[in-house]
Amino acid sequence: MDKDLLYRFFEGDVSVEEMKSVKEWAEASEANSQLLRRERKLFNAMILAGHVKPEDRRTTLNKRKNYFIREFLKIASVVVITVGITAALFSIGRDTDDVSVAMQTITVPAGQRVNLDLPDGSNVWLNAGTRMQYPVSFMKGKREVILDGEAYFEVAHNAECPFIVRTHAMDVEVLGTKFNVEAYSKRNIFEASLMQGKVRVKSPDNEKTSVVLLPHYKTTLRDGKLVVSKIDDYNVYRWKEGLYCFKNNPFARIMEDLERYYDLKIQLDKKSIENVILTGKFRISDGLDYALRVLQKDVAFTYRRDKDNDVIYIK
Repeated sequence: MDKDLLYRFFEGDVSVEEMKSVKEWAEASEANSQLLRRERKLFNAMILAGHVKPEDRRTTLNKRKNYFIREFLKIASVVVITVGITAALFSIGRDTDDVSVAMQTITVPAGQRVNLDLPDGSNVWLNAGTRMQYPVSFMKGKREVILDGEAYFEVAHNAECPFIVRTHAMDVEVLGTKFNVEAYSKRNIFEASLMQGKVRVKSPDNEKTSVVLLPHYKTTLRDGKLVVSKIDDYNVYRWKEGLYCFKNNPFARIMEDLERYYDLKIQLDKKSIENVILTGKFRISDGLDYALRVLQKDVAFTYRRDKDNDVIYIK
């Protein structure tokens, strides 16, 4: 499989035909599937080490064919050094018998997403602007991670060892399941959505504030209360594919999301359009200017970019 195609696939910069080609290739054999996972992990490592940028991706890919192994070793060294520096002693639980454990921290850059395997075999996708801490090795009887941002988990089943996601607002406890958690502390939001299995969402400070979710339901924290509702649109979880999908969202909320994805400030000076409701989707790799031009077809506004201060002014 051509590595240029694979890396464009990881970035979400492929056509429907190319996406189908990669999928068919990966499913053709276990060896192909393993190679795809290895390449994805290398790509994630390059993002975290700062070696992959949209503007020079193609140049990098062309050169990679000649020094792929050397580049991998260089990146691996950077990642090891980074982990070695950031690993520290933390107490991640809230129980009285907590002990300190060595933790690793992953921070995802704006406009990117990262896929990684946890020590217990669980798999997690991290969205842009997300920070997650997890132990180098889970302790016996305890699997806990700390999340600030958005993540999609596929948890390895272990009935004797619950998996707990701790956030600024709520804890999510599971045995083995697939679920999405959005909990950016700066935006003061919390939402947990369940695709498979069963989870319990609870307040770390008040046991009465808790709900048990069944598949295809989500719970949102509103005014200190957990509100349960049925998932009516699974497209919003396609951020793992590099897509930003929104349904019946106000214009102001869409601007907040675009701020997070592109790591800049969007100042909405035209108050009359704040509550305009919109539905649609964008490929993150297409860029902010493309997204704003598409939105201009439905909403009357102009915008100006201040490149020196990374600010977009909408009027």
